[in-house]
Amino acid sequence: METPYPEPISPGKTRIGWIGIGVMGAAMASRLLSAGYFITIYARSPSKALPLQSEGAQLVDSPYKVAKCSDVVFTMVGHPSDVRSVVLDTNHGILAGLNPGGVIVDSTTSSPAQAREIFQAAKAKGCHSIDSPVSGGDIGARDGKLAIFAGGDQVVVNWLSPLYEVLGKVTYMGQAGCGQSCKIANQIVVGANLLGLSEGLVFADKAGLDARKFLDAVRTGAAGSMVMELFGGRMIDRDFKAGGFAEYMVKDMGMGVDVVEESEDERVPVLPGAALGKQLFAGMVANGDGNLGTQALITVIERLNGK
Repeated sequence: METPYPEPISPGKTRIGWIGIGVMGAAMASRLLSAGYFITIYARSPSKALPLQSEGAQLVDSPYKVAKCSDVVFTMVGHPSDVRSVVLDTNHGILAGLNPGGVIVDSTTSSPAQAREIFQAAKAKGCHSIDSPVSGGDIGARDGKLAIFAGGDQVVVNWLSPLYEVLGKVTYMGQAGCGQSCKIANQIVVGANLLGLSEGLVFADKAGLDARKFLDAVRTGAAGSMVMELFGGRMIDRDFKAGGFAEYMVKDMGMGVDVVEESEDERVPVLPGAALGKQLFAGMVANGDGNLGTQALITVIERLNGK
């Protein structure tokens, strides 16, 4: 059975496609499988699909084939260039295979301008596109507690509610591209929090404080944050396993500080903190640590302090 927009979404009827099964994508797809949805997936490395296949997912060999047998196709890939290739490739992309009434949901942190381009391309084919990046890391993806920022037609976002409810809490941000703009702003805040947390822990160590006592002392005050709860203990334990890759923060924060490159309008903000944050994450990449988690930013501050 199939339920393209505007037919109501329901497990057992609505066919879901999923492209991008890394740390975040795999956890999100797994939650939808557990909720009873049938999912068709594409993976550049088919061996990575085995865990989801064991849960009932079907593997095909192109984004086109995913779209051909899906009502809603989620993408959760690495870079805007990956989104462009997966969605807009005229021979093998999602839009080439998506049936009228089909919906693309891009959960990648990507370019607002590209989100608007995909929205128009989908509309021209009688389809729909929602830019829908997420925040909450691997734990939020696993537990279904992601913050989801949606841009596009509000009626389509509302229609997607049964799927969003499995993944977290969605907030409608406005027209196409607004979801991506919200995520970039989110990353600017997260980057600043990670930097502050890293410097606080390094200072506490230099002052001879017990790191865990320091966190326990400040977490209920003004210094407390979700970043501290998610990453403070990991920093202390030297657990730098990626929920979100450091190299992606260079991309994400870069889309904020380099927005002038899109030449869209004159509303270009001056963001000195974000520019510094981008450079520090770029330092991680230069040190060969781009595939570590964002919490490994503390290693850059430690290096600057001779540790």
